[in-house]
Parts: sequence; C-alpha cells; structure tokens
Amino acid sequence: MHISEGVLSPAVLIAGALLTAGGVAIGLKKMDYAKIPGVAVLSSAFFVASLIHVPIGPVSAHLILNGLVGIILGWMAFPSILVALLLQAVLFQFGGITTLGVNTMIMAAPAVSAYYLFSFLIKKGNHAIIAVSGFFAGITGIGLASLLMAISLIGTGEEFINIVKLIILSHIPVMVVEGIITGFCILFFKRVKPELLGITEGVKS
Repeated sequence: MHISEGVLSPAVLIAGALLTAGGVAIGLKKMDYAKIPGVAVLSSAFFVASLIHVPIGPVSAHLILNGLVGIILGWMAFPSILVALLLQAVLFQFGGITTLGVNTMIMAAPAVSAYYLFSFLIKKGNHAIIAVSGFFAGITGIGLASLLMAISLIGTGEEFINIVKLIILSHIPVMVVEGIITGFCILFFKRVKPELLGITEGVKS
C-alpha cells in the first residue's frame, strides 16, 4: 500500500504532508513516556508486517495491521506509522520520502478511525464482541486505506482509474486476512495484557 515517488501531483503530496503533520502533532501531544515502548513495539510490528508486498502498478498490496495499531494507540498511530514508513523508505526504498506524508495519511487515518469505531466495544464487550470488533477493525484499516489511496491517485489524474479498480479488488482478500489476524491479536492481548487495550476491569466472557 505504498505509493511510489514520481506518481502523485504536487497538490496531493502537499495535502498529504499537511494532514499527516496535523495527525502527528496530535499523536505526539497524547503520547507520554510510559507509552513510548508500546508505540515502538507497534511500529516494529507494522514495519515487519508490511515488508512482504505484491507490486500492483505504482503501488503494492500487503498486510499492514493498521487496524490493530489504531485500536491500541489511537492518535499515536500517526507518529508510529510515520517512523515505520520512513525506515522502509530509507532502508528498502518502499514508497519514498516525497510520498511519506501521503502514505502515512493513507495508513494512519484508517487506524484512528478504527480506534473510534471499535475501541469502546473492545473495552466493554464480551469475548465474542471483542473478536468481531477486532475483525472489523482490521477490515476497516485496509478498506479505508484502499479508499484513501484511490482518492490520492484519482486526485492526481483520471489515467489511474483502471489501477484504482485493480487496487480495490486485490485488497478484498487482504481485508479478510487482516481482519482475522487483528481479531486473534485483540483476543490474545485481552487475555495476557488487557491494559494494552484500555481494559482496566474484568471482561465478561
């Protein structure tokens, strides 16, 4: 889900950079020293999950786990994902420096959306609700990211319409796989470290 350099228009690049800067500023404001290790771990998980990718024209398809990152970090997903994407761009030439803002927005904004849509269900629900919420958080992360990528490409030029259709179709199975993995991860964290999910009292089983 990385957009390569030299693809997007200057207007889209600037808009993505500004929106990401705002998201990162909010994320840093909400971050304290106690949360830094968790942010680092989730950055590493995102970094590893998105290393294996399948090229699709000027972009790529792969797992990103942004739904999981969002559920745990909320707005802190912005600086977490930014750091991971910067390292990927520098070390492996995935995406690029000029597209860093857009790529971060594409993956971090859905993460924050998943947080607001499903975190309260995960904090208050029973095992079944937690699993289903985690599943749809994973789907939301990939689905909204695909939509934002499509908007970025179409905003650059109508010649990307066919590629956009391919991107959306190719990410449907990725959405399902991401949803299953996220659901299992959320259940695992609920059992072994519920405070990571913001759960501070017993969860109904």
